[in-house]
Amino acid sequence: MTPSALRLVTPDSSGIKIPARKNLPTFVTESGLRTELKKLSGVDSVGAEARVAKLSTRSLKKDTKKSAIDLAISMVDLTTLEGADTAGRVSSLCIKALQPDANDPSVPSVAAVCVYPDMVANARAVIGNSPVHVASVSTAFPSGRASLPVKLLDTKEAVDAGADEIDMVIDRGAFLSGNLFKVYEEIVAVKEACGTAHLKVILETGELVTYDNVRRASWLAMLAGADFIKTSTGKVGVNATLPVALVMLEAVRDFAEEYGELVGVKVAGGIRTTKDALKYLVVVNETVGSTWLSPDYFRFGASSLLNDLLLQRTKQRTGNYARPDRFSGD
Repeated sequence: MTPSALRLVTPDSSGIKIPARKNLPTFVTESGLRTELKKLSGVDSVGAEARVAKLSTRSLKKDTKKSAIDLAISMVDLTTLEGADTAGRVSSLCIKALQPDANDPSVPSVAAVCVYPDMVANARAVIGNSPVHVASVSTAFPSGRASLPVKLLDTKEAVDAGADEIDMVIDRGAFLSGNLFKVYEEIVAVKEACGTAHLKVILETGELVTYDNVRRASWLAMLAGADFIKTSTGKVGVNATLPVALVMLEAVRDFAEEYGELVGVKVAGGIRTTKDALKYLVVVNETVGSTWLSPDYFRFGASSLLNDLLLQRTKQRTGNYARPDRFSGD
């Protein structure tokens, strides 16, 4: 593939088609898991940061940029995770997810709407059987500070209410204290509780301190059965960054080579502009290739990003910016 060529994949309206996991080893002891994770090489932090700095300077040709903006829209998990969320707000968000620009039906729908578990039924009532997914956070989001039975109940209630994607948070305290097997077992248990719903595992990379920890946590989550690995809850000081995304993308690439299993990556928290989103797409293309340039394997967790994508889309097609109030504030 030509280094600067961004090859786009047209979103598939049938939704996620991540294959069933058949090739993963099963770990029943801490020592077995640790032996597997010790195989991982360390991350060259200077090299990772230099690489994303270089990739961030890439420019896209006009036609490619138009397609990339549409692709980014189709990758958005349109999210509201606030204590003040209401049924009305969630319904408005779902309507926007289905048709982001009410005046332009050519705009693609987003990938998913992400809400708290008690709002899932409301979201499902609006989304119906459309290609847009209903995602819900679980496992005592965002802290993850709860017993496993509570986390599993949280997950099952969301799935039973109609969620077809679950975004769980790992126990960062257990991970950082070295209790890796507890983290692994909890992910396995939550994956089972998901049933047919797809599982996104939130690493909360801003709390993991080092790139080596991000790589290790990525592998641990994938070994436990994650369908996606996700950077952040969006509720801490440091959320998604390009170097962290690079480390996670390299992890899914290497994991695919090792086990023949494709895992998606979701970046969340602090991604607000089209310029930022396109930088991530370039890093995806240059790191893992066009297979991951699809909402099946790459997502943006965002709320305000969508409106900027819509503004830039209008600018690319008409030469003029739309009025900001053309798009709802949801």
